[in-house]
Amino acid sequence: MPGVGGVGPAEAVGAIERVLLDGFDPEAAPARSAVPVPAGELLLMPAAAGPYAGVKIAGVAPANPARGLPRITGSYLLLDGPTLQPVALLDGAALTALRTPAVTAAALRRLAVPRAEHLVLFGSGPQAYGHLDALLAVRPLTRLTVVARDAGRAGALAAYGRGLGLTAEVGGPEAVAAADLVVCCTTARTPLFDGALVPAHAAVAAVGSHEPDAREVDAALVDRAELYVEARAVAAREAGDLLLAGVAGRRLWNLAELVRGEAPVPRERPRFFKSVGMAWEDLAVAAQVYRRAGVDRSP
Repeated sequence: MPGVGGVGPAEAVGAIERVLLDGFDPEAAPARSAVPVPAGELLLMPAAAGPYAGVKIAGVAPANPARGLPRITGSYLLLDGPTLQPVALLDGAALTALRTPAVTAAALRRLAVPRAEHLVLFGSGPQAYGHLDALLAVRPLTRLTVVARDAGRAGALAAYGRGLGLTAEVGGPEAVAAADLVVCCTTARTPLFDGALVPAHAAVAAVGSHEPDAREVDAALVDRAELYVEARAVAAREAGDLLLAGVAGRRLWNLAELVRGEAPVPRERPRFFKSVGMAWEDLAVAAQVYRRAGVDRSP
């Protein structure tokens, strides 16, 4: 799948990691504003880090896919940090399709066991394709199982995986029992599989929801797993997968701690990463796109 402005999955993962390794604190990042509108919701996502600031204005329109249109719309305005002068305007949907898988890949490259080869992927939309590309950039996968409601789209994604050299098939939710990695990128509001089936060595990521009353994984998985989030403050507001499982009092490790090697990664139980999307991630990738364009010559 194409990247944005010449920035592909591996470079996007590197941009996410670099911001965190440079000391950025995701717990201090500005909150996202969400405004309900008749077609769905409008999201306003500002951020500032290093030499840049920026803001994404995104629309989430659930009815769009039935019209042949993207579910996520919008634009990203990149600003010079010291002066707040606009320097670039990017396609917000394309940026989201690149940065969300990059965040997941940054987490799972650390949470996966060294021998992880089999990915069970829930979903068949742009995020599913993006996650497959991003994970292949950081993990030596050999096998793919696609689980999706639409059989035709599931088959197309499996065929795409075979084109990348994977042994790929369409399967059902029970496929998680043989998974090394499980990634959920759907619009589901209730659990997609039985968390008791997930092997102890597996790592799981869920990215499909940023609402406190929606989830893709069940309490059985959450109860068993070590838990990781982008930021604890944001997860406490938006991570339905965790909130509905009742994680009050549990330790949540954030992505900065994971990337910097400060979070434990146990192998005797599953590791679960819950992503809701944060504005600093868009900024990190947008800034890399700008650098790639050759306008900014800084490293």
